[in-house]
Amino acid sequence: MLKDIYNNAIQKMDQALEHSRTELSKVRTGRANPDLLNSIMVEYYGSLMPLNQISTVTIPEPRLITLQPFEKTLIPVIEKAIMDSKLGLTANNNGNLILVPIPALTEERRKDLIKYVHQLIEDGRVSIRNIRRDILHELKTFGEIEHISEDEIHRQETEIQKLTDNYVSLLNTLQENKEKDLMDF
Repeated sequence: MLKDIYNNAIQKMDQALEHSRTELSKVRTGRANPDLLNSIMVEYYGSLMPLNQISTVTIPEPRLITLQPFEKTLIPVIEKAIMDSKLGLTANNNGNLILVPIPALTEERRKDLIKYVHQLIEDGRVSIRNIRRDILHELKTFGEIEHISEDEIHRQETEIQKLTDNYVSLLNTLQENKEKDLMDF
């Protein structure tokens, strides 16, 4: 059962790390990234669909995203959805494709994005620590119920702390990489 608690901690911390990765991928770095458009929903036959499910998204150049809708009638709808999103992007079309140029970031915008990245990573750290707290509580409760020695519980707590430190360092690495991406001109 102690192994199950440890595996549960790993699973929850993996989810928290993956969530932080996903949120970081949405932060615009000045380079084209298809994940930028993942949050855009488009009306398609009466229901909202993600942009990547109604068109092919490609990156032909470092600062350009192209979208090829599966139906030409979607071109104006997709253009409007991109314009209405709060991403600060402008869409153009050439009749078949929608071209979305990615403008260069200003120094002020870069600093704002770095602050936002710090906030995202701190949220991830808080999630990891909350998971640690819950797992430690679960360990203590289990130890009391099953009459497991305090030494064994302490060993498990130490392992959970090592695991927590490992995940926090992974988050720190993600933050450093994203900052480097943001500061590259």
